[in-house]
Amino acid sequence: MDLFESLEQKITGKNLSIVFPEGNDARILGAAVRLAAEGLIKPVLLGTTSEIAAVAEAKGLDISKLELRDPQTDAILPEMAQAFFERRNGKATEEQAQAMVKDPNYFGTMLVYMGKADGMVSGAVHSTADTVRPALQIIKTRPGVSRTSGAFIMQRGRDERYLFADNAINIDPDAQTLAETAVESAKTAKLFDIDPKVAMLSFSTKGSAKAPQVDKVIEATKLAHELAPDLALDGELQFDAAFVPTVAKLKAPDSKVAGYANVFIFPDLQSGNIGYKIAQRLGGFEAMGPILQGLNKPVSDLSRGANEEDVYKVAIITAAQNLIN
Repeated sequence: MDLFESLEQKITGKNLSIVFPEGNDARILGAAVRLAAEGLIKPVLLGTTSEIAAVAEAKGLDISKLELRDPQTDAILPEMAQAFFERRNGKATEEQAQAMVKDPNYFGTMLVYMGKADGMVSGAVHSTADTVRPALQIIKTRPGVSRTSGAFIMQRGRDERYLFADNAINIDPDAQTLAETAVESAKTAKLFDIDPKVAMLSFSTKGSAKAPQVDKVIEATKLAHELAPDLALDGELQFDAAFVPTVAKLKAPDSKVAGYANVFIFPDLQSGNIGYKIAQRLGGFEAMGPILQGLNKPVSDLSRGANEEDVYKVAIITAAQNLIN
């Protein structure tokens, strides 16, 4: 089954709502109307009603199935400001809370936090920092996860599918963060019908090189095994040993993951970012993400170069993340 056919089946009938802080953006509006018409999710668009209506009219879109909320005037603002003030626990005054929740990204994040929406998609106009900061401050990470991470689903054709992480968030993660990223990535992989076999990547395979960078991956592998003893995971592995069965037999003959890995954990952001872009540009893979992992509720960050189809797909992924245990 196609990736998005599978995801659509999983979320259909779940009545999941996704909030879009950039409601007057034509790309967002087009995707939201499509999602609502197909009955996949309940879109909540933020912005001035007149501005959203004007964009809809210009595009010939029917917005009757969309929920529209204005962060400047919404009746929930007093309740939201108080909840934000309590959540920040002294890091913002009541006056600051009242002002901050009128920001679309904070308003949207608070809707998710307060259970008024099941996830948020932003970033078509706003920066990654503007999207992620409220999520980290308000929604925060799940128990046992100290840092969020960013994963990409890499797909070529209908049947070839892998997960790469972290390609978006942590510049130089320590061993504990790498271990947590590995465990969270395995959970994400299952959502996309990938039976996770996790490779902790390095420029060394099973002690073939000595360096502090290698030691970090070895330690991360140990910690990941402690966090998820039943997870098929191994390291440290070079990419060829992780991916190519004939190389794995030579370099890591005792590994149950080497040669068959489908979830690849990069040792730092530099290598992760380079790696997924090489696969995308030279290998012809479609890169879907970044998918933010480890949050209590899903928040997704769009590229500012995203098109309407990208918004549509990211919204489906975000809704589906509610199904991760």
